Amino acid sequence: MKHWEMAPSNPKALIDAGITFAFTTDGLKKKGDYLKMVRKAIEYGLTEEQALAAMTTIPARMARAEGMVGALKGGMVANFIVTDGSLFAGSTKIYQNWVQGKPYVISDITKTDYAGIFEVSIDGSAVGTLKIEGEPGSQKMKLVVNDSTEKDVKATLDEEKVTITLTVGEGDDANTYRLSGYRMDQNWEGQGTDASGTWVNWSATYTGATDAEASEEEEDKEMSAPEMGDLIYPFVAYGNTEMPTAQTLLIKNATVWTLDDDNPILENTDVLLEDGKIAKIGQDLRARGAMEVDGTGMHLTPGIIDEHSHIAISRGVNEGSHAVTSEVRIGDVVNSEDVNIYRQLAGGVTAAQLLHGSANPIGGQSALIKLRWGMTPEQMKIAGADGYIKCALGENVKQSNWGDNNTIRFPQTRMGVEQVFVNAFTEARAYEAEWNAYNGLSSREKESATAPRRDFQLEALVEILNKKRFITCHSYVQSEINMLMKVAERFDFRINTFTHILEGYKVADKMAEHGVGGSTFSDWWAYKMEVREAIPYNAMLMSGAGVVTAINSDDAEMARRLNQEAAKSIKYGGVDEVEALKMVTLNPAKLLHLEDRMGSIEVGKDADVVLWNEHPLSIYARPMKTIIDGVVYFDAEKDAEMQTTIAAERARLIAKMLEGGGKGSNRPMGGARRSWDCEDIIDVWSEDYIRTDGE
Repeated sequence: MKHWEMAPSNPKALIDAGITFAFTTDGLKKKGDYLKMVRKAIEYGLTEEQALAAMTTIPARMARAEGMVGALKGGMVANFIVTDGSLFAGSTKIYQNWVQGKPYVISDITKTDYAGIFEVSIDGSAVGTLKIEGEPGSQKMKLVVNDSTEKDVKATLDEEKVTITLTVGEGDDANTYRLSGYRMDQNWEGQGTDASGTWVNWSATYTGATDAEASEEEEDKEMSAPEMGDLIYPFVAYGNTEMPTAQTLLIKNATVWTLDDDNPILENTDVLLEDGKIAKIGQDLRARGAMEVDGTGMHLTPGIIDEHSHIAISRGVNEGSHAVTSEVRIGDVVNSEDVNIYRQLAGGVTAAQLLHGSANPIGGQSALIKLRWGMTPEQMKIAGADGYIKCALGENVKQSNWGDNNTIRFPQTRMGVEQVFVNAFTEARAYEAEWNAYNGLSSREKESATAPRRDFQLEALVEILNKKRFITCHSYVQSEINMLMKVAERFDFRINTFTHILEGYKVADKMAEHGVGGSTFSDWWAYKMEVREAIPYNAMLMSGAGVVTAINSDDAEMARRLNQEAAKSIKYGGVDEVEALKMVTLNPAKLLHLEDRMGSIEVGKDADVVLWNEHPLSIYARPMKTIIDGVVYFDAEKDAEMQTTIAAERARLIAKMLEGGGKGSNRPMGGARRSWDCEDIIDVWSEDYIRTDGE
C-alpha cells in the first residue's frame, strides 16, 4: 500500500538524487494511460521541463540517437506532435503526430469545439438547458430535463451555423421548435418556428463547462504534491523512518558470556561499545556521553551467526542447469528487504552466510552478510571477508529425487558426482597453467601471442586450488564425505566445512585429521533416505573428536531460535553450556574465518552483541536488543511501538484508498512469500515451484 501511495513521487526522487531517467510505457496495461501517468508524476513534484526531457531528449541520448531524434532542430528527423496546448494539461488535445515527416491525424485540427452547458431562451423566456459534448467533429447535443434525465436533441453543427429540432415541455404542454442560428463568441442566437409555424427568436447562452471539461480543467490547475506517509528503510513493514546509527552504549550489570577460555561467563559486568567496537569490559565502567542500558538480571552474549542460511536472496537459490556453476554469485542477488532479516534480528542473529542451494556438485559463490536492517545489499556484506562457495553431495546433485523428467543432466550416480569434481579441478589446473604461461611472456612476446579466453567458472575453481576461496559442502553420507576429502587432498587443498553432515559422527576422526569443520542440524532426521541414520548426538560427538562444530538453520524459521537449537546439544549430549553457545557464535565465526572480528565478547572485536531477558539457552529467552557494529537494529520496546505504528499506517492507507472511490482497485495478490531451502529449484516467487525432494 505504501508503494501505491509513493510510486508517483519516484521520478521526483530520482531527479533529487541526480539520477538520469527516461519514461517508458513498459508495464502499462493501457498504453493510452502514458500521458496520464506522466501528469501524475508532475503532480508529485516533477517539473514539466523535466518530464518532457524524460520523454524526448534523454531516451534519445540513451539510444545514442540524440543527433537524429528527441528535439526540434534543423537537420533532425521530423518527429513531432501538434497539440492545442501544453502536453501535460489534462484538457489538451493532440491533433497530429508526425513521424519521419509524415502526419498522422489524431483529431481534426479544422473542427471547432462547441462543448459546454447552455441556457436556452425563446422570445426572452428560459425554456431549458442544453449540453454539447464529445470530440470535435462528432459532438452531440442533449436537453437536460433534470439531474438524472437527459434527452437527445436532433442538431446539426456546421462551422458557425446550427440547426436544432427541440421539444420543450411534456404531454399536452409540449412544443417542438425548429431553430437555426449563428455562433456569437461562445453563444448562439437566431430564429425559428414553433409547432404552429409561428416565428420566434431564440438564444443559447454559455454558462460553463461539461463535467468532462471541468475534470480536465481541474487537472490543468497548478497542483501541490499530495501528502504522503514517511519513507522507511527498508521499504517494508518494520522499516525505520530514519536509519539507525552507531552509538556509544554502556551496558551495565549484565551476565556477560565472553566465551573466553579463562573467564567465559562474567557476573554483574559492564560492557562499553564505542565506534562500532567492544571498547571495555569490566565493573563500574564510566563513559562520558554514553547511553546507559541497565542489564541487571539480563544476559549479554555475542551475536548469533548462522553458517548456513538462504534468507535475503532474490528470486531463487539454485542455478541447477549445469553440474558446475561456480561463476554465479549470491552476492549479486542479495535482497535487503526480506522481512526474515528483521525476524532473525528478533532472534539474536547478527550475521549469516547466504548459500547457493544443493542442485549441483559445484554451485555458486556465497555471500557473507551482517543483518544490517535498512542498509543496501552492498552495505550488508561483510567487508574483507574470505570468499566461499557451495558444493553438494548426495541425492540432490544426482537428481534422484527430481522426478522422471530429470534423467539427462550429468551426473546421475554418486560415482559421477566424484568425477565432476575431478574433471572440474583438473580443468582448473590446466586453465591456471595456461594463464601462468601467458603471463610469463615478455611484453614483446605477448604482442604475437593470444591471451587465453577468460573463464569466470574456472577462475573460481582456481581460487579454491590456491586456498583463496573455501568450500562449504552439503553432505550426509559418510562414504561421500570421505570421497570429497580425498579429492581435495589429491588436489592439495582442504574442504573448509561440511554442512548438514548428519553422519559426521561416523567420520569425525577423519574430519579432524583433514581439518574440516562441521555445521550441522541439532536434531533433524528421517526427512529423506540419506538421513535415516542421523542422530541428535552428532554435534556433541564431532566436537568431542576435535572438529570445529556449529549448529546452523538452513531454514528461515529455525534461524529465529538458533539459541534453542544449540541448547539441544546440552539436552541430548550433555555438552557444557558455554560450548553449546559457541556452536552458534564463535564456532561458526571460525568456520567463516571471522573469529578475529566476531563470535565472542572481547575488546577490539565488532560490537555485535545480544542482550537477553533470560539465560540465552532457555526456551523463554528473548532478545531485548540486538546490536551490530554498535547499532541497535532490534529493540523489543521499539518493536512493540512499531506494531502499533504499522496498524495505524495501514488504516491511514486504506482510508486514502477508499477516498479515491476504489477506482482501478485490484484483488490482493497471493499469500505469504515462501522462504528458500537448499532444494528449491525456481527463479521467481510463486506458488508453482518444484523441489528436488519431489514436493
